[in-house]
Amino acid sequence: QVQLGESGGGLVQAGGSLRLSCAASGRTDTPYTMAWFRQVSGKDREFVATISKFGANTNYADSVKGRFIVSRDNAKNMVYLQMNSLKPEDTAVYYCAAGQLPWTFVATDRFDYWGQGTQVTVSS
Repeated sequence: QVQLGESGGGLVQAGGSLRLSCAASGRTDTPYTMAWFRQVSGKDREFVATISKFGANTNYADSVKGRFIVSRDNAKNMVYLQMNSLKPEDTAVYYCAAGQLPWTFVATDRFDYWGQGTQVTVSS
C-alpha cells in the first residue's frame, strides 16, 4: 500500500504561481508512475500531468502544457507540480495519484492510489 498526501494549494491571483507537493509513504521501495489530476465540483476528474518512474518522461494535458511542470525526487518520495501563469479555469481540487502503469496512461481508473486532494483557487 502507498499513502499519498498533497499540500501547497491555496488562493492566488490570475497570472500567479503555486507549487503543489505530494508526499508518498508506505511501500515506496518500488517507484510508481505518478500523476496529477484535478476536479471541479460536479465534473469528472481530469488528467493534468504524469511523470515516469524515474522522472525521464512527462506528459501534460493540452490545457496546462507550457505552464505547468511536474517533477519528482525519489530519494525524498516526493512529487511536485509547479503551476505558472495560473488562470481562473485552473481552479479545482488537485489530486496526486500513483500506479504501476506506463507514464503515457491518463485514465483515472488505471491509478491505484490517491491522495485526499488540495484546493487551488485562482481569482480573476
